[in-house]
Amino acid sequence: MGLPSFEVDERHPPIKPRRVSFDWENTPLHWIPGNAVATHMINSFHLVLPEGERWFIQCVQDARPQITDEVLLEEIKGFIGQEMVHARAHNSFLADLLERHGIDHTPITEMGRQGNENRPADRAKLKPRARRRMLRFELAAVSAIEHYTAVLGQWILDNDRLDAAGVDPTMLDLLRWHGAEEVEHRSVVFDVYRKMGGGYLLRVGGWLVSLSFLYWALIGGARFLLKQDGTIGRKPTLRWMYREYRRAAKAGLVPGLFRLLVVEGLVYLKPNHHPSQIGDTRQALEYLLRSPAAKAAGYDPY
Repeated sequence: MGLPSFEVDERHPPIKPRRVSFDWENTPLHWIPGNAVATHMINSFHLVLPEGERWFIQCVQDARPQITDEVLLEEIKGFIGQEMVHARAHNSFLADLLERHGIDHTPITEMGRQGNENRPADRAKLKPRARRRMLRFELAAVSAIEHYTAVLGQWILDNDRLDAAGVDPTMLDLLRWHGAEEVEHRSVVFDVYRKMGGGYLLRVGGWLVSLSFLYWALIGGARFLLKQDGTIGRKPTLRWMYREYRRAAKAGLVPGLFRLLVVEGLVYLKPNHHPSQIGDTRQALEYLLRSPAAKAAGYDPY
């Protein structure tokens, strides 16, 4: 089943949460067969996304009282709903698969949880003007991260080499469902940032923060997981990790880091950039029509 032949509004597509769930009982620890490094590089996103998504929600909720655009307010509502489901889905992977294999994720996940828990009190200590400036900077960073998640979402929607490599179907569905929704709501935080008076120089500063965070998440998170993975039979040195990453990137199992972080970063830094200029909403919606998890949740696009 495909979408009817109507024009998709790339700037303002309808954004609706889909209450999906995933069963990890039959998913192996190395769900990319034969490549622990590629598996754990992508697993590193599971470490940071549950609390990261909750931070995104907090930032947008703090900005919402100052937004008067009715279209954007409706998009914010859909964005928050989607991000809540994303956080739960990735958290289920941590609890139901990583913990089952004896991998302790709490040194990273608790750091994020504590940061979110402390954020309201930390903001309350600031004077109103400083609080608004801090929120604007947070929105700049989240907007840049949302650019990268939309790019990754489009990458995984386009990538059929993961299927050919025998990637676990449950994980592949989670990544494509999440990626499709990232493409769908890719403009929301950017538009909130602009409505809050965010300018170009602050957008560059937020991008630098997001770049540092993503590099740490991908490299540091993967090494953190590999050190606890008792099945690889060796010490996860950076040299070995790099060699395995290069092999995986050449096979299309992980994105190339230079292209992802630098080339796509330069796309985001174009002064006239808008998120609607990247990604393919129709392709995202077409995947959601056939996603096993979305279909089980009763997703109806009409």
